[in-house]
Amino acid sequence: MNTGQPIADEESVLADITGMLAKLLDEYGLDDIEIGMRTTFNRDLELESIDLVTLAGLLEERYGGQVNFAEFLADMEFDEIIELTVGRLVEHVVQSLKAAEAG
Repeated sequence: MNTGQPIADEESVLADITGMLAKLLDEYGLDDIEIGMRTTFNRDLELESIDLVTLAGLLEERYGGQVNFAEFLADMEFDEIIELTVGRLVEHVVQSLKAAEAG
């Protein structure tokens, strides 16, 4: 039975995030980029910091307060943010959702 709660597994979260990124990239006419766990936000997707702000909003829309993207980024060094992969974000979201479930 689906309670409308996001499912906290890598596959579902990756699908959600891929959808969010596709929506973001579509605004630039970049809708044919393949996104996977090893895709980097900066090098592969060439997202700017404003795009990460938009992504934070999409994450909040989808997961509510269970996932704090800004806090996640705040704990990183600049070069870690530059090298941030979709997979690392997926893992963060899964951990956040599981922590919220355990609540």
